[in-house]
Amino acid sequence: MDLEKHPAAPAPAPAAGLRASDADRDRIAQILGDAVAEGRLTAEEHSERLDTLYAVKTVGELEALVRDLPAPGGAHAPSSYAGAPGQAAETLVAVCSSSSRKGRWRPGAHTRAVSVMGDITIDLTQAVFEQQVTEINVTCVLGNVEVLVPENVTLRGYGSGILGNFEVRGMSRGETDPQAPVVIVRGFSLLGNIEARPKPGARLVDLARKLRKNLDG
Repeated sequence: MDLEKHPAAPAPAPAAGLRASDADRDRIAQILGDAVAEGRLTAEEHSERLDTLYAVKTVGELEALVRDLPAPGGAHAPSSYAGAPGQAAETLVAVCSSSSRKGRWRPGAHTRAVSVMGDITIDLTQAVFEQQVTEINVTCVLGNVEVLVPENVTLRGYGSGILGNFEVRGMSRGETDPQAPVVIVRGFSLLGNIEARPKPGARLVDLARKLRKNLDG
């Protein structure tokens, strides 16, 4: 019997052709968010890579998006402005009723909204963002879900509707702050309405100063 101790072999990396999971996309989105916050990517480059992030299907295609960027926790990784690890997603449910989240609140990296013959409002215009990328997943059946964001937040949408509406407005506004948080709305509407848009006059201010303060610790 060989009693000699051998170092444990490192876990194998995911195969490049493996289908990407939500966790894989979240990891890449965080790297891209850190990169734009540090100035490694321009706002336009970040937007292009983020759009590609939710279009590709394999782990290899995701990894190609961050091949020229430092990994999280490396020597050049930022010290903060990342979501709290393991933070649970907040869920809003409206069944033949209404639900809302607004005012001065701290949205997590993930928020779920489920509306069945109900109304949900998610108002981020006064929210305190603690991560670069905030994702909202919406399921709407015979209901209505509205998402409001500040004018200078980058807004992206990926979804569809069957006999319903999925609409994200203001996704390519030229005045978007290059260091502003990114809000991604993903959803499915069946005989319902999902709408995300900037709220006129609502802006997050001093984003660069606040970000530098967080990074300097």
